[in-house]
Amino acid sequence: MHRTTEADETILRGVLDDWRAAVDRHLPDRVAALFTEDAIFQGLHPYSVGRPGVAAYYAAQPPGMTADYRVLETRRPAADLVLGYLGVDFAFTDRPTLTVHLGVLLQRTEQGWAIAHYQVSPTTA
Repeated sequence: MHRTTEADETILRGVLDDWRAAVDRHLPDRVAALFTEDAIFQGLHPYSVGRPGVAAYYAAQPPGMTADYRVLETRRPAADLVLGYLGVDFAFTDRPTLTVHLGVLLQRTEQGWAIAHYQVSPTTA
């Protein structure tokens, strides 16, 4: 497994910039389209498998919520996989910003790179 490289970070940012833009515009179907058909998704609520669960999760988020991420680490466990570990700040219009850690596994598909696994964990103080 290879450590963080500029190429892997570029792949990760390509997908996550689209994710952030769709989250910021409250477009849950567009967010879900960035995931594989069988993606495992774990936000801060019970997990789901597949795009419908991703869309439902983001549809339930409040309008005005935005995401800002920082790439902390990447790894390349296989040629068609990129693992990313991120810090993410979710900002809201009516409550304090929520900072979490996010692990994502991107998979190269026939349509390009997509999120195959997404797992959020709260940060500890």
